[in-house]
Amino acid sequence: MNKKYIVRLSDEERAQLTELTRKGQAAAYKIRHAHILLKADADGPAWTDTKIAESFSVSANTVLGVRQRWVEQGLEAALNRKKQQHPSRTPRLDGEAEARLIALRCGEPPAGHARWTLRLLAGQAVALDIVEAISHETVRQALKKTR
Repeated sequence: MNKKYIVRLSDEERAQLTELTRKGQAAAYKIRHAHILLKADADGPAWTDTKIAESFSVSANTVLGVRQRWVEQGLEAALNRKKQQHPSRTPRLDGEAEARLIALRCGEPPAGHARWTLRLLAGQAVALDIVEAISHETVRQALKKTR
């Protein structure tokens, strides 16, 4: 089978990838991608995709994807994961809702309470139709960004 994306590493790139794999200080997927590129190098071992996939316990499509990103976008794109085009979940709070939540937090707490709690803020945000539903943890994360 003819390979569409042929990896040919320069000496500098090979040294950089070897150093990355030896140090072990990067994320596991990044080290795995570096190993894949080193073994797929046409001027080096030139392993087949199936042999690489079996050796590093990844699918053949992963090997193909890493090779393709290296050829089309360069070394950094091949080492890093692809960003999601469409995230699986949309954020609960947009900028306007977050600003209203912070303004609510800066105001007076409800009668009978000395201060705002995260659960009180979440309940009040729903009552004021800032959001349809929100957890106290989401409120905490939003408020933490303002410190």
